[in-house]
Amino acid sequence: MTYFKSKLAKLPFVVLIGVLATLLCGGTAHAWWNGEWSIRKKIVIDASSAGVAINDPIGTAPVLLRLHDGNFQFQAAKDDGSDIRFVAADDKTLLTYHIEKYDSLLSEAYVWVKVPDLKPGGQTTIWMYYGNSGNPGAKVDDTKGTYDADTALVYHFTEHNAPAADFSGHNNTAKNAGASVDAFIGSGLRLAGHVPVTIPKSPTLAVQQGGAWTWSLWIKPASLQPNAVIFSSRDASAGLVVGIDKGSPFVEVSSANGTQRTPAGNPIAAGGWHHIAFTAAASKLTVYVDGDAFATLNVSLPALNADMTLGADTATGSALTGFIGDIDELEISRVARPPGFVKFASASQDGSDKANKLVGVGQDEQTSSWLSGNSTFGILIRSLTPDGWAVIALLSVMAVVSWTVMITKNNYLNINAKGNERFMKAWQQISMDLTALDDGDPDKAKSIGGQLDNKTQRYMRHACIYRIYHIGVEEIRHRMTKSSSAPGDRVLSAQSIQAIRASLDGGMVRETQRLNKLMVFLTIAISGGPFLGLLGTVVGVMITFAAIAAAGDVNVNAIAPGIAAALLATVAGLAVAIPALFGYNYLISRIKETTSDMHVFADEFVTKLAEFYRPRVD
Repeated sequence: MTYFKSKLAKLPFVVLIGVLATLLCGGTAHAWWNGEWSIRKKIVIDASSAGVAINDPIGTAPVLLRLHDGNFQFQAAKDDGSDIRFVAADDKTLLTYHIEKYDSLLSEAYVWVKVPDLKPGGQTTIWMYYGNSGNPGAKVDDTKGTYDADTALVYHFTEHNAPAADFSGHNNTAKNAGASVDAFIGSGLRLAGHVPVTIPKSPTLAVQQGGAWTWSLWIKPASLQPNAVIFSSRDASAGLVVGIDKGSPFVEVSSANGTQRTPAGNPIAAGGWHHIAFTAAASKLTVYVDGDAFATLNVSLPALNADMTLGADTATGSALTGFIGDIDELEISRVARPPGFVKFASASQDGSDKANKLVGVGQDEQTSSWLSGNSTFGILIRSLTPDGWAVIALLSVMAVVSWTVMITKNNYLNINAKGNERFMKAWQQISMDLTALDDGDPDKAKSIGGQLDNKTQRYMRHACIYRIYHIGVEEIRHRMTKSSSAPGDRVLSAQSIQAIRASLDGGMVRETQRLNKLMVFLTIAISGGPFLGLLGTVVGVMITFAAIAAAGDVNVNAIAPGIAAALLATVAGLAVAIPALFGYNYLISRIKETTSDMHVFADEFVTKLAEFYRPRVD
């Protein structure tokens, strides 16, 4: 029994270990930005020499992510991409983004993410999360928030047979629709050279005298036209034209002092996409082609506040022709962007290996299925109410206690059974003549006539039949010591044998109590576990319906998680009761078997007493 007590003494330690393990597991799960999202991937923006070397300042810029079935599991995300989230390197700060196109059927998506403080010559890391099959809420993409306040216009040309919408948030929507076509990044426009797209004038697009401006566009010329106009803005004698002359991009500035054009450079090839941009600040204008400086012109921008056109010149009788080809991603800013910004925009939007080197999309990292927020277990844990947690915590303690009782009781019965088996083998020898135990030598009685050594005797202390035997032997010695008769003449009267039998019965009662000790905890777990679980379920259902009534939101998505979490308490109660029931029935059968063995031994012992200590008949 000492062994059994020592095991029970360790119960608080077992419970403490369980609590610590739970806390540690919980801490690992919460290292994830949000446990409701099961998948994340690291996105590394590498402006160092290992990626695409950009040594000039970049600042805050929108980054284009091209998602496809090679770097994104469309089947694990929502059909509309509403579960996509972007988080900064600290895994805490949410980043603003918007989705230009998301087609889960074709496994294609274009997503723009606003990344603050991009590091020139170094790496910037962000995280993309997705894989929330539960209820991530409404789409949180923010087109206006993706661009800074200095961005005056952004056209993705995603509209089909409708005027281009402004994604910068300044509502600079085009007046008329162009011919939509599959382009470099999603959809674009095809310009035929004679039907321009008009951009209405607005305060955010007005150019101040000598002001700062940045303009960029992706173009795909159908041929190397001479003096083809891509973009034009005319206001009286002032004008601003962006075009391409036999493959050489140019910017032409008109003012009262005349017209000036940037010098020609190496022509670009027809039939391919190229990024054309220019920046103007103070008295210097710089043209960029595919992110690199192409030409410069010492000129200031004139004041302009008029409609703008794409694909033709607004000047009457102009010798310039309309551009023929495809365009995509028009962006206008009211500041002169640094060279690093222009180069970054060109490289990150480029669909070639350059973009993959600059914006690296890592492998998926997934939470374990049972901890993820969109798994069944994750939904249950997230929806569990405080009263449910209290019931489950109480049931957890009951489970630990019941399992401890079952394990330690089973170990005790195993030791007791082995001790009884050893004792019965030795008993078969001494039972032939019990008078060998009445000579007054207690050591001889304990060792069953010298058959057990000291080590075996210590082992026998856990054998209940041996302890019953010891009670009987002590009763015999007590009576024989008082008798002065010769050993052969010693007898036990019927009254003495009845007294010994009573002592044996008392010992068996105590042994039975010892065998059944703490079994009540199993009966409590069997009967109390399901009732506690039912209580947690009923209270959880009440709270769920009360919350739904208060919110006025009656739908399956609002009801199901709460009901499922409430039923978790009943499951926990049954999980406590069922193992306890099986363990109790198994242990009680072994206890009954051991008790029967004690009764059989006691009957045999008393019968032997009556046989060897009966009065002699002359």
